[in-house]
Amino acid sequence: MNRCSILIVEDHPFQHQYLQHLFGELGDFDLESARDGEQALSCLRRRNFDLVLTDLLMPGMDGVQFIQGLATLRAKPALAIMSAASRRMLMSASLVASNLQVNVIGLISKPVNLAALRSLTEQLLDLRQVVLPETAPGIERQALLEALDNGQLQAWFQPKKALVNARIVAAEALIRWIHPEHGVLLPGSFLPALRAYHLEERLLWRVLEQAIAAQARWRLQGYDIPVSINLPTHLLNSYDLADRILAFVLQHHGIPGRICFELMECSVPKDISNFYAGACRLRIKGFGLSQDDFGKGYSSYMNLVSTPFTELKIDRALVQGCNENEELAQALTSIVALGRQLGLTVVAEGVETAQELALLRKINCTQVQGFLISHAVSSDQFQQLLNQDGPASTY
Repeated sequence: MNRCSILIVEDHPFQHQYLQHLFGELGDFDLESARDGEQALSCLRRRNFDLVLTDLLMPGMDGVQFIQGLATLRAKPALAIMSAASRRMLMSASLVASNLQVNVIGLISKPVNLAALRSLTEQLLDLRQVVLPETAPGIERQALLEALDNGQLQAWFQPKKALVNARIVAAEALIRWIHPEHGVLLPGSFLPALRAYHLEERLLWRVLEQAIAAQARWRLQGYDIPVSINLPTHLLNSYDLADRILAFVLQHHGIPGRICFELMECSVPKDISNFYAGACRLRIKGFGLSQDDFGKGYSSYMNLVSTPFTELKIDRALVQGCNENEELAQALTSIVALGRQLGLTVVAEGVETAQELALLRKINCTQVQGFLISHAVSSDQFQQLLNQDGPASTY
């Protein structure tokens, strides 16, 4: 595997040298620097990078304008944002990027230290294990249909660990394309095309089928693992979706109570009543429901208390760096307390450091998932994680 390529966007010459020195202590990286956003965009048009680390407060084109420019490029690298500004400023810039489909893998407060960059580079290396720098270009509808039919689109599973005993107690199913030419592709490289071709429901049936099959294999080894599956909310426009899901699950010998649907905010039903009707009917049929990415998008307290959720999933933007920011820690404490008072399982996603994990344990969060625990793995590899976790009899 080639060296990780990193573009540092920083207007201060001393900071350039300091960051290059820190990266040098962490490993052998292909580093390039740009003094401002315009120069950085020029570099990105000339070649691809695995990661861009950008400052926010720069003369001329500031960091937010640079992020907006970055989002227009065909090949988008992962992004990390650094600044001496407030944590809320970093989070705001992160929301700009994520809503423009740029993958933000780090928010770093200045002065940058070695530990923050180590966490960043570990995430970058994890990403490179499961996706090539080049994504599959020009995806046609027929290619996606064939991938759905021949098993190339596979459900991989990211474990959720309980903080009370550090055991794996659940999993989230995440889609991967095992591409014959490009290797293992992350969803960001093909989901936009899949959505454009209106194939999301086809994908839902494949993920459901594979998740039920994986649960059956784990159950034979003594592990009863609930699985969460992402459900785009616009699919709830179909009035009989809940009926069809239940019929499908029972036909494949699945257990509704061991399947939880995470209601995604990537789309909105034509009529909000369809959202509430679909959510209610899924719960009536015994499925779990998760408020996904709480703290991001249009999720709200009113939505949380007026929908029959069983799980509250806190967005990674509220988790990253929570141990270093008192305001963030207070917000998390309030959200966790609210979720528990409502009788919900509270899951924090995007946990990447032992310090974040310690804070979440201190404030009584129920479960965690993230790179610190494990990235998503195949069902067979997930079984190995369960075996390493301990005998099923101690569950």
